[in-house]
Amino acid sequence: MHLCIHAPVYPCIRVSVHVTLGTAAPGAGGLQGAASCASGVPGAVPREAQPPGPAPEPARAGAAGLTDDEDIKLMLKGSLLWKIKSPRRAKERLYRLQEDGMTIWFERRFRHARSKQIFSVMHIEGVREGYQSEGLRKYGASFPERHCFTIVFKGKRKNLDLAARGEEDARHWVQGLTKLIARVDPARTRCRALSLPGLTWIHDMLRRADKNKDNKMCFREIKNVLRMINVDMNDIYAYKLFKECDRSGDERLEEREVEEFCRRLLRRPELEEIFGRYSGEDCVLSAEELREFLRDQGEEASPRQARAIIHAYELNEKAKQQDLMMLDGFMMYLLSADGDILNQEHTKVHQDMSQPLCHYFISSSHNTYLTDNQIGGTSSTEAYIRAFMKGCRCVELDCWEGSNGEPIIYHGHTLTSKILFRDVIESIRDYAFKQSPYPVILSLENHCGLEQQATMARHMKAILGDMLLTQPLEGQDPKDLPSPEQLKGKVLVKGKKLPDLQHEPRSSGSLSDNEDEEEEEEEEEEEGLQERGSRQASQVAPELSSVVVYCQAVPFPGLAQALRDPRPCEMSSFSERKARKLIREAGKAFVRYNAQQLSRVYPLGLKMNSSNYNPQEMWNAGCQLVALNFQTPGYEMDLNAGRFLGNGRCGYVLKPGFLRSSRGSFSPEPPLAPLPQVITAQQLPKLNAEKRSSIVDPLVRVEIHGVPADCSKKQTQHKLNNGGKLCSRTGARVLPAGIWVGGQGLGSS
Repeated sequence: MHLCIHAPVYPCIRVSVHVTLGTAAPGAGGLQGAASCASGVPGAVPREAQPPGPAPEPARAGAAGLTDDEDIKLMLKGSLLWKIKSPRRAKERLYRLQEDGMTIWFERRFRHARSKQIFSVMHIEGVREGYQSEGLRKYGASFPERHCFTIVFKGKRKNLDLAARGEEDARHWVQGLTKLIARVDPARTRCRALSLPGLTWIHDMLRRADKNKDNKMCFREIKNVLRMINVDMNDIYAYKLFKECDRSGDERLEEREVEEFCRRLLRRPELEEIFGRYSGEDCVLSAEELREFLRDQGEEASPRQARAIIHAYELNEKAKQQDLMMLDGFMMYLLSADGDILNQEHTKVHQDMSQPLCHYFISSSHNTYLTDNQIGGTSSTEAYIRAFMKGCRCVELDCWEGSNGEPIIYHGHTLTSKILFRDVIESIRDYAFKQSPYPVILSLENHCGLEQQATMARHMKAILGDMLLTQPLEGQDPKDLPSPEQLKGKVLVKGKKLPDLQHEPRSSGSLSDNEDEEEEEEEEEEEGLQERGSRQASQVAPELSSVVVYCQAVPFPGLAQALRDPRPCEMSSFSERKARKLIREAGKAFVRYNAQQLSRVYPLGLKMNSSNYNPQEMWNAGCQLVALNFQTPGYEMDLNAGRFLGNGRCGYVLKPGFLRSSRGSFSPEPPLAPLPQVITAQQLPKLNAEKRSSIVDPLVRVEIHGVPADCSKKQTQHKLNNGGKLCSRTGARVLPAGIWVGGQGLGSS
């Protein structure tokens, strides 16, 4: 699991949880320890003396006003739904919502047996009505559109295309799932914040460990639960806890007793220690003591702000009335969004969005249409949708001649599947601005002849309508780049353009072969590979040229000429190798070039598995469109996610001032002074579900990515046989001042 956060100005902080030995099923998340401390609040009950209830209700379907909801009632009863995945006959299966309100059960029918399967509402990203998936558009014609809907999962899991027997059933499922998805994030936030078990997950574990299905747990079953949550515990100590929680004395723990067992098991002594350090012997934080803690974290806090935190997070009403905070309230604050490593002000757009496009890092995708590798992978419009939902603002379209006069998109000269250009443009229309209102750039790699180029232009104009920018903005110098704010809701086309008679191109080669492919072929020749076949796109259709306004693709003229005669509306593309060479040989000049016009960097074509390069070195030089293979997970995509996590995840991040100055030099800020420490992490996942008896030995690694002087990497010592909780009191002190790193629920991210 990796978490990447970029500092407001430049470096990237990457927190990685590594599991070094051992293994088992993911899902070890949701348990949260409780701590004990005598209270110094007059009239308050000391923590040790407090009775176990009432605990928060499990996230059941009947909770929070959904008991009488008609949609949920039907889902609990279950429906026969057709699963649509191929041109062959669809398969009808029973789908039903479980009583926990978080799990969907369905039955798979094999030739000689039946298999019951489940998936969690927490894993669903969204629900779409009608033919709004590639699968339903291809294979759903035999079902009425209003009977169809699609469940979109997070990550790389494929969509689930379904059709109900009637329109009413489909509507109930769409509305019901939408309600349950809306409940997930608040429920998880609440469980993370409160120092009580995440009961939804506990009940799932209990069901799996309760072999005889009597809703009670014997000691052997409790040991199974411990292994499921990745904890190896001495039998004597485990049995001692078991007996302390067995209030009935029948050698069986009931539901509430199991919850109490989990509370005791997962105490957070490392947070107790911090609380005790500031609160003193009375185990209660005053507003002034809370201010002291915040100041030590590098945060400004007035008495009024400290009191506001107490009133927002303290659970004990008597303490709250006296502006005091007990341990539960303190833990609730630390594990809330306000205690997050990411500044909550940065979760919305907070930067100046009125500067030229070239002053921003722009989230960019390479070979966007692919869901797998670039040799035989599948091309899909879903890949564009997923990229947009991740905040991507520049997508690539590799356009080739198709049959019946329709251009297609695929990775040319390979075995990747093909999709229609028209279908991709429809997906762009529907999803380009769902996550961010700021402009989208379509990077066209054009291999079509003049006739199908004209068809491409017609499709874009007809489908995108007013979203497509076809003329320079009124009142704006056409030679200057506008700002993201000015271009809100607009789609820009990056491609080649016919020369303006009043503005001769620098080179007569501006209409020759696509500059991306041209440079890639140069590198293939250097490697002794065969050249690709001849391409048809040696000319540009006037219709296609007319939709290129601010992103005219041209061969790179060289730094000297580009700096002597800057043309902001022209942009060049560089392979990662070419970009590294420019950075190495003329880094300062390349920074000045990127301060005046856009540049795009893309991975080497030799990477058959669609692997990525380190984007940080390109950002260091001010490159805006650092295109990565979004379909390939890894630390490079972690860095990209961290880079664009701030500024409301809008896909645009303002570059630091020294990278925006055309007369400056490459002079990043001094290295960061590492200060704070890694405190704690828990609920870390197992990796191998087949080896149930093994336990992980986790560690936390913290990395800073930036210019070479800023780069740093430290890690904690591994915690032997304990994936349930990792504490680091001496910690790896590698983060910039003011950032507290505490882990809770890291394994479920």
